Amino acid sequence: MQIVQAARASAILYSLLSSRGDVRPWLLPANICPVVPLVFRKAGVPFDFADISPSSLHMDLDLADERLQPGLFGGLLYAHSYGEPSTPEAFFQRLKARDPRLFIIDDRCLCSPDLDPLDTYADVALYSTGYAKQVDLGGGGYAFVKSSVRYVAASLAFEPARYEELEVSYKLAIRERRPLVYHDSAWLQTVGPLSAWSAYQARVATARELASGLRERIVSIYTQALPAEIQLPAAYQCWRFNLRVPNRAELLEAIFAAGQFASAHYASLAGIMAPGDCPNAEGLASQVVNLFCDRYFTPERAERVSAVILAHMR
Repeated sequence: MQIVQAARASAILYSLLSSRGDVRPWLLPANICPVVPLVFRKAGVPFDFADISPSSLHMDLDLADERLQPGLFGGLLYAHSYGEPSTPEAFFQRLKARDPRLFIIDDRCLCSPDLDPLDTYADVALYSTGYAKQVDLGGGGYAFVKSSVRYVAASLAFEPARYEELEVSYKLAIRERRPLVYHDSAWLQTVGPLSAWSAYQARVATARELASGLRERIVSIYTQALPAEIQLPAAYQCWRFNLRVPNRAELLEAIFAAGQFASAHYASLAGIMAPGDCPNAEGLASQVVNLFCDRYFTPERAERVSAVILAHMR
């Protein structure tokens, strides 16, 4: 097992793709973080999107199974919607038995970071400790990579302004629901100061404990204050606290008008970063509101946001 680190988890993903030299397309979930398909664009690796399951809110495994015919795809990137940690190991095992060359990345960037390798059929388990993740160290990512996988760390030129320009561009494309025109630039940070793995482990473990305690306090407030019928199941409340409401835009407007904040993630990228239509991912994104439960928030603010939501519902 290899343990690799980088300035960002996206840098590890880029290094994995560029180390493989395989230009067959990958299958990604439609509700993935926009930076992920942008890394594929930068690496010159094509991709398609698969819709999510209405029940699991993750990639629809039946649809993926139909499309991942042996030899057609170079890889599968599986992600955990809203940090829900369960992993479809039986699905991974079946894919590997049918097509041993299929490369599988288990993208666990929204999950709580594990510090020991998981027993998995995936080739890579990828984690992030960047901004707004469950453990937020302000940057950094790591991955457990099977020993048989070739990994050469990339070293690219990086200009922060180029990433800021790209972020504005893709957010506008998502808001307007139109195809993104991608122009490559020095937007991806692949090089940065890294501590030794043992020191990094210790930082992650300490920050994870602190974040967990605060998250539990705030989640308890939301759980008790808000109607159960608008809450996602408890397993999906690990990253942020997620509500599913029919009037998302109006609720967000009411929250901001009260001087508080919340967010809306993750939009379907089908039709924006690759052709296609993924109605389940689009439907979920149109209804989900994320409430904060991290170090940028407090229990007192959680109480105030809950009061705003209840007043809006009335």
